[in-house]
This record gives sequence, structure tokens and C-alpha cells, in this order.
Amino acid sequence: MSISVTTWYLEQTSRADLTPAAGPAAEQDVRIVRSQVPSPEFSRFLYTAVGGDVTWTDRLGWSYAEWVAHLGRPGVETWVAYERGTPAGFIELTAEADGSVEIVFFGLLPGFRGRRIGGHLLTHGTERAWDLAERWPGRAPTKRVWLHTCSLDGPHARANYERRGFRVYDTTVTEEPDVPAPGPWPGAGPMEPA
Repeated sequence: MSISVTTWYLEQTSRADLTPAAGPAAEQDVRIVRSQVPSPEFSRFLYTAVGGDVTWTDRLGWSYAEWVAHLGRPGVETWVAYERGTPAGFIELTAEADGSVEIVFFGLLPGFRGRRIGGHLLTHGTERAWDLAERWPGRAPTKRVWLHTCSLDGPHARANYERRGFRVYDTTVTEEPDVPAPGPWPGAGPMEPA
């Protein structure tokens, strides 16, 4: 069985396009830190914990060596939001030689959604996409920041991107296998009501 999936491609072509979000409440103590030591274990944890309930499956089959190779590429950065020391979400950036930076993955763990952390993390991550070349000597300055989201993502994902100043530049519709969301590990996730 298959389902129809709509994918929207969005971009910013100027740093001035970014509309920052208000940060979370001060008592939440949210910090955003770059994960500078490549760690396949940590990156896979973030990927499964954030994407498990919205059908992120592309990297589930990656070997340890594939994670190491990807995370070690110049211009790949992972920024992690922590609330009082607990990982709340992440944003992964990948710079290309043409001056474009893709927001490859972005999201929050389910327990941290709806608390103004997402807009704050997206703002910070987009700012880091625009100044990425400053951290990678020899890399061309960023000319474009882009991403894609689809109808399988969270219900507020596209609106959050558009509120931050991203504009849709392309839309596709494809038929994809109807697979259940994998969760962060087998059997994980909120309990169904009895």
C-alpha cells in the first residue's frame, strides 16, 4: 500500500530574509551548543529520538562507518538544543561548494514540542547556516539556505519555516510506501490509551 506525500522545498537567499523567533521562557534555561566532536552514537540518538514518530527512516540502515564519514565532512555541523542539560532537539547543516547550506534535519524530541524551543532553535540554526563559512576556512560564504519538509512531518513544521522567512520554491507529490513510524527504538513511544 502507498500514500501520497507532498514535499515542499523552501529557501532563503539573503541573511535579511530571516525573521527571528522569540526565545523560550527564561525559566526553561535553553542552551544551543554545537556538537563539535563527531559522534555517530549521539547523532543516531538525535536522529531516531526526533524523527522516530514522523517517519525519518533514511539513515536507519547506515553503518557506523557511514555515520563517521558523514559527520567528518567539512561543512557538516550539528547544533543541539538542551533544556536544563537534557537534549531537546537538533539541527544539522551541510554546506556545499556552491555556497548553499542545507538544513538537512531539524526537530525536537516529542516531549519538548509546543514550548517555543523549535522556533528558537530554527532561528539559531539558520543564523549558523548564514555564518558557516566563518568556521570553515576556505569555504565560500553562504549565498542560500534551503531545506525541505513534507506532509509526513509534524503539523507545524512548514509554518515554522515560513515564519522564519523561508519561501517555497518547489513542490513535488510522490507515492511512497505506507510504513509505520519506527519510533526511537522498537516498542518505544507514548502508550496508547487503554
